Formats: sequence, C-alpha cells, structure tokens
Amino acid sequence: MPEANIAAMEAHLAEIGRRVSPGAHAVLVLDGAGWHSSPRLRVPDNISLLPLPRYAPELNPVENVWEYLRQNWLSHRVWESYEAIVAACCDAWNALMRSPEQIASITTRSWAQVKL
Repeated sequence: MPEANIAAMEAHLAEIGRRVSPGAHAVLVLDGAGWHSSPRLRVPDNISLLPLPRYAPELNPVENVWEYLRQNWLSHRVWESYEAIVAACCDAWNALMRSPEQIASITTRSWAQVKL
C-alpha cells in the first residue's frame, strides 16, 4: 500500500478476516501506530486487536522481520524510482513468505514458549 492510514489498515484487516477459518478467531498484535487504534477503525468480528505496551519494540516480533528484510534484501541499495522501491519491497516480502521456517526463526521469543 502506498500509505499507512486507517483506510489501508481496514483493507488489511478485511483481507485477514477473509482468510480466518470459519469458526476461528484471529488475534493481531499491534504497535502504537495511530491507525492501529483509531476509534474510526472498523475491525472484522472475527479479529481482535491486542496492542503492545508503548516503547516496547522488543515485544513486537515483526520488528525482527523488518530488520531481516533490510539486512538481506533492502539495505545499501539505490533504486531508480518509487516503483522500483515498491517492487524491491514486494520481492523481498514475497521471498520471505516462501520461507515459513525463516519467519518462525526470526519471530520466535524464547520467553514466550508454552511450557508443557
């Protein structure tokens, strides 16, 4: 999406809501971005939003995703245009999405494991 705002967030949530299995409920962990917590934000009934505490990026696993993408695909490069930047970001994201084991590795928190 070219902008991060309430409309983009609603489109994102709607797409996630369509992908949630029937009878299931999704919980999304969110940082403090204004468009994540706006009272105008329409959230599908099969999704709950779980905001993280302020100033706690170490609790947000997606921070590691962004760092991984920058280190492996996006840093120290120059692109010719905005469209080239978007394409590079999409390529990096799609490459990472093809590696679920990598996502699990970089987003796992040892202190958040279920102990049996």
